[in-house]
Amino acid sequence: MLIIELVLIVIFSFGLTYLLVPINILFSKRFNLMDVPNERAIHNEQVPLAGGLSFAIPVIILQIFYSLRYNEFGLEKEVGTQILKLAIGGLAILVLGLFDDKRKFTANYKFLFQILIAIGMYFSGFKMTLLTNPFGPQISLGIFSFPFTIIWFLVVINAFNLIDGIDGLAAGVTIIVTSVLLAVGLVYSNTIVILLSLPLLCSNLAFLRYNFYPAKIFMGDTGALFIGLNIAAISITGISQYKGITAMTLLIPIIVLIIPISDTILAIFRRIKKRKHIFQADKEHLHHKMLDLGFSQKSIAFIGYFITFMFGLIAFGFSFASKEILTGILILLMALLLFFLIVLFKRGLK
Repeated sequence: MLIIELVLIVIFSFGLTYLLVPINILFSKRFNLMDVPNERAIHNEQVPLAGGLSFAIPVIILQIFYSLRYNEFGLEKEVGTQILKLAIGGLAILVLGLFDDKRKFTANYKFLFQILIAIGMYFSGFKMTLLTNPFGPQISLGIFSFPFTIIWFLVVINAFNLIDGIDGLAAGVTIIVTSVLLAVGLVYSNTIVILLSLPLLCSNLAFLRYNFYPAKIFMGDTGALFIGLNIAAISITGISQYKGITAMTLLIPIIVLIIPISDTILAIFRRIKKRKHIFQADKEHLHHKMLDLGFSQKSIAFIGYFITFMFGLIAFGFSFASKEILTGILILLMALLLFFLIVLFKRGLK
């Protein structure tokens, strides 16, 4: 792939997103797509929602372009078709997020639609047929491919939905995750990972200009669900098993998103214990706890960036260095992170 093509993708995705955000703000105000302060809100004024439209539109346009001009990017027709299916899936979850931002679906309906979209992605070829094993051969899932794939999509989608509670956090984490995926794609000359990661990275970089604290617009479920679907799809076997880097691309979101994924899983168990719906919103997530302890949105966002970046370096390192050494570093990093959080919480209590 030529450098000029990558430069044009950067310019298009960043530039169009940057131009669309002000229009998106007016659109959200015109159609009353506003986040109104309530008992769970951490802001005092109404803020435009559905900002995800600003970066989803350029990403979908480029995905459709890739699918139509697959030959020019050195892709096979089947791969081009699969990218088109990703664009359709992205459009479907974009509509779901838009309706949720407008109408506020119940947790049951939202969860049902997510499952249906995940099933659609599975039958579109995005199948997790192998399970990553950084220390040895990959594990074939066989008949368990279907449930693992659906669970993977649901976990990653809701992990991004979770971290969208702080200004700029979801966009910043997306930038870091896609940067790691892009780096691995470049090292292994994996065209499809490069083509799918780069627009998502650049468009969120432009969006962050308006979304960082104090946010002029929120990405809403429109953006968070769209990001989660695309990250899950990029990393999954059906589209990443190309030049043999499935293990790395699947491992990256697991390591980099270990905090929000863990927070999501803990939230599910917490709500089951309290006999609430697993996707019923509450104020017991990590960022809510930190806000209660006196941390500002800006400081929480930067802490989130730092943690994601450190785990991103480890995830990237798994592609090259000794797995045993990196596992030791990963364990040490997690221990330091735990210590860091304990210190922060103790300071917050003073």
